Amino acid sequence: MTSYVSVVGPGEAATTADLAEARHAGGLLARRGYVVVTGGLDGVMAAAAEGVRDAGGVALALLPGRDRGAASPGHTLAIPTGLGEMRNALVVRSADVVLAVGGSWGTLSEIALAVRTGVPVVAVGGWAMPAPGVVEVATAEDAVRRITELLDHS
Repeated sequence: MTSYVSVVGPGEAATTADLAEARHAGGLLARRGYVVVTGGLDGVMAAAAEGVRDAGGVALALLPGRDRGAASPGHTLAIPTGLGEMRNALVVRSADVVLAVGGSWGTLSEIALAVRTGVPVVAVGGWAMPAPGVVEVATAEDAVRRITELLDHS
């Protein structure tokens, strides 16, 4: 069965480094055959979807609003939830593993939801938070290697 990995991170506040890591991670995840789920908008979400698209994979956007056309380019599928930020729970619960790239309040909420519900989290950059259930790594390659280990042992 195909595994789903949610990529979460800042939108407009994403740094150049966040975007590069997210794009690279999206490509690596797609090449391993994983479906990538995002919140569908800009920043880390768009960069991850671009990486997925360039690698020929599938990126699913779970949008906060009701407009399917609001999805950033690169997403293969877009679902308008109409839930606003509450869609973060869907982004987390639809995943086998969450990859957090960079830090923001929305990202923190997704990390918290994942940890609370037992979804493993791998984090690249962002806010330092030594917390149970969060594995911090240095690069997208390290993250995807760790994600693959987690999925292979689940």
